[in-house]
Amino acid sequence: MDNKKNIVLIGMMGAGKSTIAHLLDEKLKDFQYLDIDKEIEKLAKKHIEEIFAIEGEAHFRKLEHDLIAKYANYHNQVIATGGGIVENPDNIELLKKNSVIFYLKASVDELLARVRKTNINHRPMLKHPNPKERLIELIKKREPFYKMADFEINTEKKELIEIANEIIEKYDTIN
Repeated sequence: MDNKKNIVLIGMMGAGKSTIAHLLDEKLKDFQYLDIDKEIEKLAKKHIEEIFAIEGEAHFRKLEHDLIAKYANYHNQVIATGGGIVENPDNIELLKKNSVIFYLKASVDELLARVRKTNINHRPMLKHPNPKERLIELIKKREPFYKMADFEINTEKKELIEIANEIIEKYDTIN
């Protein structure tokens, strides 16, 4: 097995990072799936919303950064990140060393609709009187960092397999 650059998916909650990463893992036999949020939960032995409630966002971001520092050196990983991974610019720099980064993008309304399907109450960043307004604030804050990705993929009105194939096609042009 060749050591290939990781495929990293970034973007807002609801963009499809975990779902698409699973699909890529199935299609790319020499890659392994890794979900940073799931790894944080394993490490902390708590769900993300519990980490936020008990220890705060700063602690969560520290755990997130530590795992990025670890996994950035791996190869052949399909990595699904949390939406706020870009809030620490060091994370993007670490990932860029050995990864091809894809920004999965969708409109605010589409993101909100997807998040509502998966239980919005499990999203600590959307515990807000107006989740749509909060989502708009987060996008505005994070978008410049998402734009640091190697590729931007619009996930709206596309089949999951179509998105996965587009990522593989773009990945193959540089790896």
